[in-house]
Amino acid sequence: MKQLKPSIEIVRLEENYAHGTFGTLKLNKALFCWTLEPRDEENASFISSIPAQQYECRRYSSARYPDTFQIMNVPGRELVLFHIGNKDDHTEGCILLGSTLGRLKGDKAILNSGATFKRFMDALDGVEEFILTVNENY
Repeated sequence: MKQLKPSIEIVRLEENYAHGTFGTLKLNKALFCWTLEPRDEENASFISSIPAQQYECRRYSSARYPDTFQIMNVPGRELVLFHIGNKDDHTEGCILLGSTLGRLKGDKAILNSGATFKRFMDALDGVEEFILTVNENY
């Protein structure tokens, strides 16, 4: 039996110039976790959030990121991933996942990223691709 593709949506709630873009990730319409992306720098590689729209995501693996998903067809960009990290300077133009909002060394951050990312990947066990919808609510 073919597995159904999950519904995954990021709703951006706050763009903070100093600390990045914070939002929530919904998995099958249920709140799953917090997200952190860089602020909007007009989609510049490694330093900007991605444009709000729909994307195909596919499993990806490398030495640095051995099991994750790549966000495909981001205009003018490559290797936009979901990965572990807590602060804006950890994003590298990608999407970070965390269980709560908090502060690290005085910076607004998402916390428990490692455990949250593992929970995300466990929830997508057996899934090879999905559609990600990115919306802005600010």
